[in-house]
Amino acid sequence: MAHLPFTRRTLLGAGALLGLDTATGRRARAATPLTVGFIYVGPKDDYGYNQAHAQAAKALKAMGGLEITEEERVPETNAVEKTMESMINLDGATLLFPTSFGYYSPYLLNEARKNPKIQFRHCGGLWTEKDPQNAGSYFGYIAQAQYLNGITAAHASKSKKIGFVAAKPIPQVLNNVNAFLLGARSVDPAITCQVIFTGEWSLAVKEAEATNALVDGGADVITCHVDSPKVVVETAARRGAFVCGYHVDQSPLAPQKYLTGAEWNWLPIYKDAIAAMQAGKVPAHFVRGGLADGYVKMSPYGPAVSDGARRNADAVKAEMLKGGFEIIKGPLKDNSGKEVMPAGKAYAEKATELESTNYLVEGVKGSV
Repeated sequence: MAHLPFTRRTLLGAGALLGLDTATGRRARAATPLTVGFIYVGPKDDYGYNQAHAQAAKALKAMGGLEITEEERVPETNAVEKTMESMINLDGATLLFPTSFGYYSPYLLNEARKNPKIQFRHCGGLWTEKDPQNAGSYFGYIAQAQYLNGITAAHASKSKKIGFVAAKPIPQVLNNVNAFLLGARSVDPAITCQVIFTGEWSLAVKEAEATNALVDGGADVITCHVDSPKVVVETAARRGAFVCGYHVDQSPLAPQKYLTGAEWNWLPIYKDAIAAMQAGKVPAHFVRGGLADGYVKMSPYGPAVSDGARRNADAVKAEMLKGGFEIIKGPLKDNSGKEVMPAGKAYAEKATELESTNYLVEGVKGSV
């Protein structure tokens, strides 16, 4: 008999052998006040996106009245539907956080329609009133932090060339690339940024190849938007380039070359959704916030960051904390020369138009 990998998806199929209630599929055990499920596309210790969510889930475990269930390495396929079903049927979860971008449509939406009494909240999806009312989305204005990354990068760069390793050209990623370059250009308008898209959230070989190609092309500061920045950080530092991190603090991977980083803090969002559930209310359907809300933060400055760079970045951060800071403002062209923002117009961080960004700004070398 073949041995299947032990996951929730295989466990669900063996429910009858595990003492589950045959009428409901749920394990015969005492009910807990609230069971919350977290689903990750990669490992929980990836020095990146999944780790940031898992850190928040770990903090929740210390709270009373909660049971936290997790599964890592779940592909962006119908496998995530099976994981959601297992958390509902085996664990009694009534609030689910499938965290990866590709989980939303059609998988989360399918499960939300099938399970109207369960609440589903997704990271990054653009929920609308047309979607199920038991679904929703949350995200943060991480482009603010990438803009600050760009400021420190500009102060550190000697070549006036910076680099960006990106996964997929979706709006959230494009916003980060644009913000990184625009932050750098606020210091030195001559700086350019080369972006290389790998095509996947986690492809270590391609991430290493992209990082090496950027350094070979003259980039002396590198950042990224991939699930696990570990390969990018270590490769760039090994090649002598400075690094700006993403998702969590990667400074232990490159202590001398790490400038700062754009980090997530998902805990406030999760605590608010859980508090709503515990109060018998429906969690907010559309949640967004930035530095001022504590949803994003900056890594501590590394030893290579000059006093001038610190003062510059700190001053801009102070403006961001007041709210209404405009990264995308006119006159602005994309990197094909087309006007994307006329003079006198701008998008502050809360502008929903940013969630449909489909261009790279002038000064970014690469294509969508």
